[in-house]
Amino acid sequence: MSISHAPPPPTPDISGTAPHESAASGSGSTPDLVALVPSSARRARVPRWLRRTTGPVLLLALWQLLSATGTLSPDTLAPPGTIARVAGDLVEDGSLTSAMGVSLQRVAIGLLLGAAVGTGLALVSGLFRIGEDLVDASVQMLRTVPFVGLIPLFIIWFGIGETPKIAIITLGVSFPLYLNVYAGIRGVDAQLIEAGESLGLSRWGLVRHVILPGALPGAMTGLRYSLGIAWLALVFAEQINADAGIGFLMVQARDFLRTDVIVVCLIVYAFLGLLADFVVRTLERLLLQWRPTFTGR
Repeated sequence: MSISHAPPPPTPDISGTAPHESAASGSGSTPDLVALVPSSARRARVPRWLRRTTGPVLLLALWQLLSATGTLSPDTLAPPGTIARVAGDLVEDGSLTSAMGVSLQRVAIGLLLGAAVGTGLALVSGLFRIGEDLVDASVQMLRTVPFVGLIPLFIIWFGIGETPKIAIITLGVSFPLYLNVYAGIRGVDAQLIEAGESLGLSRWGLVRHVILPGALPGAMTGLRYSLGIAWLALVFAEQINADAGIGFLMVQARDFLRTDVIVVCLIVYAFLGLLADFVVRTLERLLLQWRPTFTGR
């Protein structure tokens, strides 16, 4: 009886290529390379300025719609067209531009004084333990006192001129800067201090090259907070015994029930605050180029 032997199974190709691919590779052709593109890059890019203006434009459209349908009474809030016309009239007669100049001068002086006071106290308290013992407790107590509640006391002390208005802005600005600069100084990594000491840096060298750059992000954050509080303090300060400024226009408009003028003044406040925040953010990007951060996706 004859025994038939089955043919051996084909040897598997362990190269991972099909026979036709092997032939192709043997002929010297190179396979095409496909570039990998992230899914985020394949999405349609909308300009950022367009995305940032979408919210205000939608809000303005809703405001116009409510005014056109009569849902929002003109006595309660004037329509956007009326607001634009009144703003043009105030700019044409010069009352709005002069009021903006007075208000900007008050904010600038109060911001400079408050920045000097807040930053100086933060440096004394953050760099020296004895400074912290002498300064920090007093500042923390004063910080809990509402600065708006000090307006009557400031009027008694300084009268009804420009001094109490600037003092209120200075007081409101100094506390956010103090807290953020102090936290930035005390938040510097101790290993960086040790590395600076091992490199032979003096105390002033450590402060200049290690501590102050490390505290700069906190100082920028405190400056942004301080600018917002500066405009808030200006609103309160110009409501009391003011004879010029945007707040003075608002008081006059309140007496004559001119809601359109009040809205124009509020828009000016918001625009000036947004402009100041843009300046600080630009300054922050310039000063903190060495510090890469997450910017969102």
